[in-house]
Amino acid sequence: MSGCSDDNNTDSFLNPTRRQLLAFGLAGAAAAWMGPVLGWVPGAEAAGPPAKPTGQAIVGLSQEPTVFNPLMLHIEVDEAVYFNLFSGLWRVDPKGNFTPDLASEIPSLENGGISADGLTWRIKLRDGIKWHDGTPFTAEDVKFNIELINNPNFRAGRRAGHELVKDIKVVSPTELTWRMEKAYAPYQAILSWTFFVPKHILEKEADPNTSSFNNKPIGTGPFKWVERVPGDHITLAANTTYHGGGPYLERLVIKYIPDMTVLYTQFRTGDIDYIGLQGISPDHYDEAKGLAQRDVMPVPQPFIENIAFNLGLPVFQDRAVREALYYGMDKQSIIEAIYYGLPKESESFLPAQSWAFNPDLPKHSYDPAKARKILDDAGWVVGSGGVREKNGVRLEFVNSTTAGNHVREQAQQLLQQNWMEIGAKMSISNLPAAVMWGEYWMMSKFETAMVGIGFMIGPDPDATDFFASRSIGAQGGAGQNTTQYASKDVDTLLQEGAATVDQDKRKTVYQKMQTVTRHDLPYLPIFQYAMVSGTKAGLAGFTPNVNVQENCWNANTWYWAN
Repeated sequence: MSGCSDDNNTDSFLNPTRRQLLAFGLAGAAAAWMGPVLGWVPGAEAAGPPAKPTGQAIVGLSQEPTVFNPLMLHIEVDEAVYFNLFSGLWRVDPKGNFTPDLASEIPSLENGGISADGLTWRIKLRDGIKWHDGTPFTAEDVKFNIELINNPNFRAGRRAGHELVKDIKVVSPTELTWRMEKAYAPYQAILSWTFFVPKHILEKEADPNTSSFNNKPIGTGPFKWVERVPGDHITLAANTTYHGGGPYLERLVIKYIPDMTVLYTQFRTGDIDYIGLQGISPDHYDEAKGLAQRDVMPVPQPFIENIAFNLGLPVFQDRAVREALYYGMDKQSIIEAIYYGLPKESESFLPAQSWAFNPDLPKHSYDPAKARKILDDAGWVVGSGGVREKNGVRLEFVNSTTAGNHVREQAQQLLQQNWMEIGAKMSISNLPAAVMWGEYWMMSKFETAMVGIGFMIGPDPDATDFFASRSIGAQGGAGQNTTQYASKDVDTLLQEGAATVDQDKRKTVYQKMQTVTRHDLPYLPIFQYAMVSGTKAGLAGFTPNVNVQENCWNANTWYWAN
C-alpha cells in the first residue's frame, strides 16, 4: 500500500534536479540535499546530529492547537502536536510507505501479520518502550485504545475501520491479535494516523471525555509536554528515552500567530524557525525567496481548498443552488490574482498525487449567465435587494473561515462580488481558529465555510470520515462529515472501496465516487494547496511529506547544523 510511490511531484522533492535547486535558491554551495532524513543543510555546514538534545526550534502556525487527546475530534493543526508527543503503531513517509514506530514490523501477508483473507491481524510491538511518566507501554495499551475509540460514550474523532476490530487478544506484553469483521483495506493507513494514549491513566477516569489528561497529555513520542499558554504557545521538551531516532532538539516550541502577515514577519525577522500549516502567504512568496539565511520552497500538500456547504440548511438542499454558485465562482482569478498562480485548480477531493485521482472530471468554467439560467429554471426569482428567493427562502448565507487570514479574506470578497452578480448574497463572518474549527465547524453550526481539507488517510484515498452518512457528527455520528452530505451511492462506493485490497479495483471505485461528488457538489473545490514552506537556514532534517497533515511530522530528526 505505497499509494504515492509513483508520485512525480513528491519524488522531485526527495530527489531534486539542479533546475529545482536553482528554483529554490539552494544550488551550488548554498545548500546540500542530505536525503529524506536530514533534508536541506547549508553545504559548508552539513554535519551529523548532536550526541544529545540541544537547542530549540520554534514552529509558527496560523491556527492554535486546542485538542490534546489525539483520539478525540480534532483538526489538522492539532497533529503538529500529536506527531511529536505521541506515537502510532507505524508512520507514513513522504513516499507513502509505512515505517515501524511502536510496532516492530508492519503486518503483511508475507510476514504472517495479516491473513490471506484480510481478517486476522497479528501485531508485534517493540520491547522496552515507556510512557513519558516511565510506565511501560504494552499490548494492553493498544487493546485499550481501540476499545476506547469504539466506546459509544467516548467522543471519538474517527471510528471508521476501528469499529470492525473484534476479539482483541493480548498474547504477551509485545504481541496481540484481533479479527476484522470484514476486510478493510484502509485500516493500515488509519493506524498510521492513530496516536495512542495511556491505559494506566485514562482507565481510571469516570469520563475520558473530560479527563485532566486532555490538558496535560502523556505520550510515548520524542517530546514531552511542558506547558501550554492559551493563545500563545505550547512547549515540548526532549524525551531522552524515546524508542526511535532522536530527538536532537532540547525543546520544540509551537507558537500560535493568527495573523498571517505577522506570522511571515516573525519568520523574516528570525523569531520563528519554521513557518508551517498554511505557510508563507502567496503575496509574500517573491520577497521570501530572496531572504538571506532562509530556505523557502513550494511543497505539495494533500489539502483541497473549497467552499463547504451546510446541507442541513434548506437553501443548500437544492443542488441547482450549489451548481449555480460553482458556475458563478471566478476560480481562475482566485488562483491567479490572489494566490499568485501557485496552487493547481482542482475538481476532486483527492490531490493529484493520489493513485486514485480521477483526471477526467468535468472542468469548471466561470459562466455567470449559465449560473443565472440554472437558478431561473429552478424557480429562484430575483427579489428585494437583487437577492433571489424561492418558497420563502432567500438565497442568502454567511461564509466563515479563520480570522486573520488576509489571503482567504480577499478570496471571500471576490466571491461575495461574484455571487451577488447572480442573485446570491454572501455575508462574511470570520472567527478565531479555536472557535471556527471547534463545535461551530464540527457540529455543523456554520452556513458555508472556506476551508482546506485533507480528505485522505495518509496515502489512502478512503474518505469515509468526510463523506459517509454515518460520519455526520451533528447527527450523532463519529467523523467530520460536517456538510451533512448523505448519498446512498457514495456510502455504497466507500464500502466497496474499503472491502478489497486490490488497488486496481479500488481505483475504479474511488474514481466513480469522485464523479458522484463532483456532480453533487457538497463542497465547491477550488484548488489543491501548494504551500510555500520556510525554514531558517541550518535547520537540518526538515522534510516535506504529502501524506501527513503538518510538516513538523518528523521534528525528532531536526537539529541545527551550524
